[in-house]
Amino acid sequence: MKIETINDIVEDVHNNAVNHGWWVEERSFGEVIALCHSELSEALEEHRNGKSPTEVYFREDGKPEGIGMELADVIIRIMDYCGHVGIDLQEMILTKHEFNRSRPYRHGGKIL
Repeated sequence: MKIETINDIVEDVHNNAVNHGWWVEERSFGEVIALCHSELSEALEEHRNGKSPTEVYFREDGKPEGIGMELADVIIRIMDYCGHVGIDLQEMILTKHEFNRSRPYRHGGKIL
């Protein structure tokens, strides 16, 4: 598959998940969100274990690990879900980014 757009990646990621049996049974939206949370928690754990944001290391079985890998897992889970339910993730990102560009500096008075 030639990948040219975010939606091409979404399609490929979702097809891979289907082909590996991850959609044999339907997942609830809550389960998908919990799985995303778990990947973020794994990234936090890598940080707590002293790993740098760009460090990648490999387990004995060849699986890549590190903060970036866990963040990639979050994106992969989101892409898989978007592919499953038909969300045009590319359009959503572009629409939201364009809106965010129009917002004032630290909109809403937020300090952090």
